[in-house]
Amino acid sequence: MSMAEYKGKVKNIQDTPFGFTLSVIGGKWKMVIIYLLAENQPVRFNDLKRQIGAITYKTLSSQLKELEADGLVKRKEYPQVPPKVEYSLTDKAKTLLPVLEELCEWGAKNQNK
Repeated sequence: MSMAEYKGKVKNIQDTPFGFTLSVIGGKWKMVIIYLLAENQPVRFNDLKRQIGAITYKTLSSQLKELEADGLVKRKEYPQVPPKVEYSLTDKAKTLLPVLEELCEWGAKNQNK
């Protein structure tokens, strides 16, 4: 479906595929997390925190839980002391990677303009 099919019919953006997509990947950190997991998976929590930098532990934890609930992130816990948890992308999330690539290309073309 394209955006054109919804022209003049949208009462609530959440009722569209675009709105659904935004609800899954929207916000300040979710696409950053997906991008970093695509670059280096699997990734441990503290490594992800270190790579992002400005995110709090609580925010990273909640964003990862939301991405996991939406089926985009896989969490693997190892039964050891201290606990070891790794995060990676699911096959569903990997279908978003071409979209992220397009966003990167758009950024490269328009960054210095």
